Amino acid sequence: MHAQPGVEVCPDAPEQSDGTRNQRHLPASTFRSRRSTLSDAQRRTWDRRWPELGLSLGASASEGAEPPLDTRAWFGRQAPLVLEIGCGSGTSTLAMATEEPEVDVLAVEIYKRGLAQLLCAIDREGVGNIRLIRGNALDVLQRLIVPGSLTGVRVFFPDPWPKARHHKRRFLQTGTVGLIADRLLPGGVLHVATDHPGYAEHIGALGDAEPRLRRPGPGDALPISVVRPTTKYESKAHEAGSAVTEFIWLRHE
Repeated sequence: MHAQPGVEVCPDAPEQSDGTRNQRHLPASTFRSRRSTLSDAQRRTWDRRWPELGLSLGASASEGAEPPLDTRAWFGRQAPLVLEIGCGSGTSTLAMATEEPEVDVLAVEIYKRGLAQLLCAIDREGVGNIRLIRGNALDVLQRLIVPGSLTGVRVFFPDPWPKARHHKRRFLQTGTVGLIADRLLPGGVLHVATDHPGYAEHIGALGDAEPRLRRPGPGDALPISVVRPTTKYESKAHEAGSAVTEFIWLRHE
């Protein structure tokens, strides 16, 4: 099985000055090329809606070249903010955002075709609480998101890089889990799903080892929904006999 596009995009990152721990354990630089040709209809929608709903984050030689996102201005309101890393074509993004209109969603993806598919769906359905970022998820976390600002982070089916020599390319490493914890507000949620058993074991150990995160208890009320739709990708995983493992952690109050 292949991961949803964009989750594996993981460049080298310099040491941070914001107190985030374990930055030396951020994943190695790599991404897989994919065809990004748009249909005529997708291109027309892109040209019409992207200036309003999208942002492209290019490579920058200097950290902090862009100011942090002003999401209140971009969405036109103050609301709980969720970052979805590697949204692919946006099936889960659209469904979950539609079910929670009171929550604002930033969907990050490197591949233009996936973003164009989501943008067309947003336009068709009239969904108003999603904004799109084309760029590297690690850059977005480091350069655009301030500490303690996210109500939730979603990472669904990241590339498992199953070969041992490629494990350093996995997005979820000690450094990125620490960075996510830093960007979550107290009580915020990290929600991860994978269909790869080896990666699941790795992810579980990482989340449990991060001192700012904890598993929710029976009495904990989550600030956002953790109910995902079953996508075509997940259906194929089930058909192939792959079990899906779900993780939820809360940022300590």
